[in-house]
Amino acid sequence: DLCPSVKNILLLDSEGKRVAVKYYTDDWPTNSAKLAFEKSVFTKTQKTNARTEALLAMHDMEYLLVQIAWLAEITLFENNIIIYKFVQDLHLFVTGSEDENELILSTVLQGFFDAVALLLRNNVDKREALENLDLILLCLDEIVDGGMILETDASVIAGKVATNILDAGAPLSEQTISQALATAREHLTRSLLK
Repeated sequence: DLCPSVKNILLLDSEGKRVAVKYYTDDWPTNSAKLAFEKSVFTKTQKTNARTEALLAMHDMEYLLVQIAWLAEITLFENNIIIYKFVQDLHLFVTGSEDENELILSTVLQGFFDAVALLLRNNVDKREALENLDLILLCLDEIVDGGMILETDASVIAGKVATNILDAGAPLSEQTISQALATAREHLTRSLLK
């Protein structure tokens, strides 16, 4: 009870449809209850998205995109704290109980976003997310297990995901640059420890 926990992490598209979701509690026991929750959360947070789009229309777009990319918003919904962020055509949400620490939940969201951005080479959009769904699901597994927060450092999360992908036996010629660097680091560490 003293350990911070997460109820779910949602990655939805700009229409509120699932891209990747993980639930860690039985607060939503059926798939229809989960879908209804996702739709309600998406609908409630659309007002923020409209405000963001209005800001972008009024100001220097590149500067504001950089600023907005780092901002997360918070809302209280159905006795849950929801930290959320919109990036291009993706909507990211982290849900915790109403007595959970908002800063910790925000750190989870930021760690998830940053790890995904590292793995997708800063091309975080729906198409890339769907093409790399395995990486995103591995990120979720490295961040939270059974509701317990394991890691929030994006570089550590991305490194573990890359290692998991490497462990799957991908040929060196098909590895990404970050995966190849992780392999090189691993070989160097092994040689130094001998």
